Amino acid sequence: MFEARRRKGESLLSPNSSSHLTPVASIRISFERRLAAALFSFALACLFACLICSRAYGDVGVVLDESLDTSVARITGSGHSAVYLSRICPETPVKLRLCHPGEQGSVISNYTTLGEDQPFEWNIVPLSVYLYGVEDARYRPMFGSQKIKRILEERYREKHLSPYCASESCMTSNKAEWREMVGASLSRSIYVFVAGTTVEQDLALIAQFNSLPNENHFNGVTRNCADFTRRVINTYFPGATGPEYINDFGMTSPKAIARSFTHYALRHPELRFRVLHVAQVPGTIKRSSECRNGAEQLYRSKKLLIPMLIFANYELPVFIASYALTGRFNPEHQFEKHPAVAAAEVEHQVRLAKSENDKAHVEQLEAVEGQERAEVVGTSDEWKKYRKAFDSFVEEAVREEIIPERGYLNRFFKYLDEGDTPLVDSNGALWMQLPDRGGTSQAGLSASNILASDSDSQLAYELFLARTERVLKSPKHSRETMVEFKEDWALLQYVRMKSTVSVANTAMPAAGTRSTLMPAGGILNPH
Repeated sequence: MFEARRRKGESLLSPNSSSHLTPVASIRISFERRLAAALFSFALACLFACLICSRAYGDVGVVLDESLDTSVARITGSGHSAVYLSRICPETPVKLRLCHPGEQGSVISNYTTLGEDQPFEWNIVPLSVYLYGVEDARYRPMFGSQKIKRILEERYREKHLSPYCASESCMTSNKAEWREMVGASLSRSIYVFVAGTTVEQDLALIAQFNSLPNENHFNGVTRNCADFTRRVINTYFPGATGPEYINDFGMTSPKAIARSFTHYALRHPELRFRVLHVAQVPGTIKRSSECRNGAEQLYRSKKLLIPMLIFANYELPVFIASYALTGRFNPEHQFEKHPAVAAAEVEHQVRLAKSENDKAHVEQLEAVEGQERAEVVGTSDEWKKYRKAFDSFVEEAVREEIIPERGYLNRFFKYLDEGDTPLVDSNGALWMQLPDRGGTSQAGLSASNILASDSDSQLAYELFLARTERVLKSPKHSRETMVEFKEDWALLQYVRMKSTVSVANTAMPAAGTRSTLMPAGGILNPH
C-alpha cells in the first residue's frame, strides 16, 4: 500500500486555490501551464519530425528491436525485425492504404504466431501504437511496466482488433504475439534505418499485400521476421537486403537485414538515409539488450562460448574469424553517424569534396557534419555537464525532504508499480489513484496529464527525477537522444520550480501520512 506525499494547506499551484490568488499569481500560473504545454508539444514535434515526412517524401525503414530476455531470445540475442512505412497506414490490421493527411505512418511485422482467430502472417499498426501503445503520442506513458503495457494492449484489442481476436486464447494468452506490436518501446529500445520512397513504390506495395493471401507460414530458419522484412524492403529496392549465412548459421537475422540495408542505402545518397533511435521507456520492465548475429553471440556470450570450446573447438575459430572480418555492425554507431537527413546530406557533400581533393571545403563540411550530429546525439562533455547539474537537483530534493535519499529514485518505479492498477481514459492517457488522508487523489502517468491541474504535482517531480536518473545512467543504446533529453530537462526544471513553490507554501504532513511514495513499512533496503 502506498501513500503519496501530502502537506497541509494548498499550494499556490493547486487547482482549488485559484480563488485566493492575486492577479499576478494567476498570470504566472497561466504562463506556467502554457509553458508546460508548449514544451510537451515541442518535444513531441522533435520526436516525430524525424519520422513523419510530407506526402511528397515518403520513407521505408528497417525496424531493429533490441533483444528481450525471454524465451529463445535468451540464447540467440537476435532481437526482432519489422518495417516502418511513413506513407502507408492500416485500413484494418490486415489491410493497407495510403495515409491521410496528419497520420504518422505505420509498422508492419510478422511473428511466430500472432495468436488471432485466423492464422495471419502479418499485422499492421499505426506508428504511435507500435511505439507507445496509443494512437496519439501526446498520450504516451511516462514510465513503463507490465501492468501498463497490458492495459494498453487490451485497449488496442477492444478498439481495433476485436473482429480478428474473439477467441479466449487470443484475448487472454500472453503467447499471442499481436501484443508485441503494442507499446514496443515499453519493452525495448528500437532503431529504424530509414530511406526515401516514391508514391509509386508505396502503391505497388499496397497492391501486392492487399491482393496476396495473408496466411502464416512462419519458419524460424527460412521464413522468420527478418525474412519478412527482407521481402518488404526488396520490393522497394531489389537486392537491397540479404542474409549473412555464415555469420548466422544458414538463417536470416534482424541485424543482417539492418546491416545490408545500411550498406545499400549509403551507396545511394539520393535515398536520404538516416538512422532513428527510440529508447526504451524508463520503468520496471527489464532493460533490453543489444541485438547480435549468430557468430557475434558465440563470440560475446559466455553461456555459449564455453560449450563451444568443449564440443566444437575446431569450428569456433572459423565463426569468430567470420564475425571479425564480415559481421561487425553496431546500430548505435550508425545512429551517431547518420542521425538526421541534414547530416546524411552533408556526409554526401564531404565525399564529393574528398573526391575533388578540396581539403578546405572538406574541413568546413566536416565541422558542419559534426555539429548536426551533436545536436541529435549529444557530446560526452554535454552529457557530463547534465549529470553534474542533476546531482545538484537531487541534493536539493533530499535537503528539502522531497525525497528521503538518492537511492529512493532507483526504487521509485517499483514503488509506483506496486500501487493500484492505473486507469486509462478514452484517449489512452493513464491515471493512478493515490491514498490521501482518508480520501484519494489522482496522478497522471502520461505525457498529456502528468502536469495537469488535477494531477499530483509532487509525484510528477519524483517521476521526472527518477526518469532523468535512469536516462543519465543508461548506456548509449538505452539512452534517449539529446533533443528529447533537453525537452525532458526543461520539464524537470519546470516541475522542480513548481515543487519548490509547493513546499515553501505548505505546512508539515499530517500525522499518519508519509513524505514519499513508499511501502507502509518504510524505505526498502536496496538488494
